[in-house]
Amino acid sequence: MIYYNTPIAKLIELAVTRGEGMLTASGALLVYTGKYTGRSPNDKFIVETPDITQEIWWENTKKLSENQFENLHNKMLNYLHDKDLFIFSGYAGADVNYRLPVKIINEYAWQNVFVQQLLIRPEDTSWPVPTEPQLTILAAPGFTANPAADGTNSEAFIIINMDKKLVLIGGTHYAGEIKKCVFSVMNYLLPKQNILSMHCSANQSSQGQVTLFFGLSGTGKTSLSSDPACHLIGDDEHGWSENGIFNIEGGCYAKCINLSQENEPQIWDAIKFGAILENVIIDNNARIPNYSNQAVTENTRAAYPISHIPNSIYPGVGTHPSTVIFLTADAFGVLPPIAKLTPAQAMYYYLLGYTSKLAGTEHGITEPQATFSPCFGAPFLPLKPIVYANLLKEKISTHKVQVFLVNTGWQGGPYGVGKRIDIQVTRQMVTAAIQGKLNTVDYVTDPIFNLHIPVTCPEIPASLLLPEKSWSDKAAYRNMALNLAAMFQANTTAVGINQEIITKVPSSISLL
Repeated sequence: MIYYNTPIAKLIELAVTRGEGMLTASGALLVYTGKYTGRSPNDKFIVETPDITQEIWWENTKKLSENQFENLHNKMLNYLHDKDLFIFSGYAGADVNYRLPVKIINEYAWQNVFVQQLLIRPEDTSWPVPTEPQLTILAAPGFTANPAADGTNSEAFIIINMDKKLVLIGGTHYAGEIKKCVFSVMNYLLPKQNILSMHCSANQSSQGQVTLFFGLSGTGKTSLSSDPACHLIGDDEHGWSENGIFNIEGGCYAKCINLSQENEPQIWDAIKFGAILENVIIDNNARIPNYSNQAVTENTRAAYPISHIPNSIYPGVGTHPSTVIFLTADAFGVLPPIAKLTPAQAMYYYLLGYTSKLAGTEHGITEPQATFSPCFGAPFLPLKPIVYANLLKEKISTHKVQVFLVNTGWQGGPYGVGKRIDIQVTRQMVTAAIQGKLNTVDYVTDPIFNLHIPVTCPEIPASLLLPEKSWSDKAAYRNMALNLAAMFQANTTAVGINQEIITKVPSSISLL
């Protein structure tokens, strides 16, 4: 049977009766995704075709041939021919001028709930139901590949064919692969229209100021943008055109490990009927989630429509941002909680994209690992980083945007020794930056990273602003900081940063 643009309530009913999931006490649908509880980058491919072979950043992308793609496509169609299918026709991109008509075909009802909540439904915007999709995704978790015959690396595969505007996903139940394939395609299409596609969240203050939060999964994009004092535009993916910014999605996909009503009230309240919970442990009698339990994975997730967030903006469009925040979860515990960046430093840190991959966000990651992800989103970039960086440079300069680096990671020592910075402290510092309260304070320059650190910040103890002060062993701090600076130096060369691109880098790096 074919279910086409089926209402959410009906899909949830089908998911429960088909044994795909269960309802929690709040009304959210709980599902478990089996072996894959996070993205699997080693199983993602782009099909190499003559039209795109010169454009793609192949050093960052695995190739699959056209013949291999067609063979796998045919096998997948044979697998699906006698299955119930759940089809969604809608859009990616909240700006009517740049929206992308999409069709998602799912094997499971719950995944169709997911895509309807994460993308843009025509009935929510009065836009027409698209009849000619410009991107089609087939998601069949029950269909597995044969690596020897199909050219994949495992039974799971995520394959993007840019020429055909067709994506195949199989062997993995993790729904995040679907949303990130949409993002990867938009990252290919939007820069061709002089639009910067961004792995960032965005909100708008009551005074109309738009702020962007860049960062990899787990660094705080969703938590910091879901601020009760602001209007949420989107939590993960945006475009920046000559008209302003727009959300690529229509929903949110929040990490919910250790979620609390006190620290993140908006996300807590958003997990209700219509939301999807992935891999959360619950009390089987009361059906109450235990968000601190990571028995399945630390990468527990909640997917919900942005309308579940009070005062959110839908469709998600906004003016040009006045502030950009680069989020990094520093596992070394040596970067400051907040630092102001010059335009040149903004280019450097954007291209470097330093953070720590947090446990569970990717298949096989069990503890924080230092990583360098250009543009804070390398896994989703089909084009070379400099394409996106030049667009960012142009837009920051044109619109006179202030840029801050914010560490949401550790203080007082590295992971396992120090303590992760409290999100409420980070939120206060970010608010001060957005409101211009850090424009008139004194700054000191870090001698290793050349970062400009405020000496004072409203409502924040001065001892928290300078990372060295939080370490009891100052020599250990310096050794750890120099270790990280050496990693910066190695990765500066790896991503092609040179004197023409950047003029201010950590002082221990000899590029000046």
